[in-house]
Amino acid sequence: MKLIAPSILSADFSRLAEEVRAVEKAGADWIHVDVMDGHFVPNITLGPLVVEALRAVTSLPIDVHLMIENPDAYIPAFVQAGADLVSVQVEACVHLNRTLHRIREAGARPGVVLNPATGLETIEWVLDAVDFVLVMSVNPGFGGQHFIENSLEKIRRLHRRITDAGLNVQIEVDGGIKEENIAEVSRAGADIFVAGSAIFQCPDYGAAIAAMKKRLLER
Repeated sequence: MKLIAPSILSADFSRLAEEVRAVEKAGADWIHVDVMDGHFVPNITLGPLVVEALRAVTSLPIDVHLMIENPDAYIPAFVQAGADLVSVQVEACVHLNRTLHRIREAGARPGVVLNPATGLETIEWVLDAVDFVLVMSVNPGFGGQHFIENSLEKIRRLHRRITDAGLNVQIEVDGGIKEENIAEVSRAGADIFVAGSAIFQCPDYGAAIAAMKKRLLER
């Protein structure tokens, strides 16, 4: 099943609850939350209190991407706040296997994230410990960037590795996803599509999500 996960990074934060309710009504499958600390990436966003507020207004799975240093220190707080899925950057984790197990032990589904220049070999020995791999198709830190084309080959190779190993691991893609390229990204092997500006900058969220889902039916 292919899933659309609107990223609230592109939402209107002055009316965040309304925005989240709107995309849920429009057919979103997950709510994607980008957490940035101003150190690992050059931007600062939000913390567990916002996730707790989101949990109160949506029944959708909340997908928290930790773009932060020392994620181990914050995992319990985000899960307690209501995160259903928590992903961490391979580049930020000293003991990645341990961090992923901590996410699962805390009660959330663990994921690992690869920046555009980070190779698949860095997660070879933790694929059996994750529920999903998030491939960044832009350099993290800001919304509205253009999709990096060589991400397609990375997704294809990751999909082959997962299939060859017989693992039940989903591939999520974040960065520059829009109606015009979502089908190609899907054909490369992606299962979950994070979209920010392509949804929240559209006057009709329902039309934007419906158009993406229609493209996902293409072969």
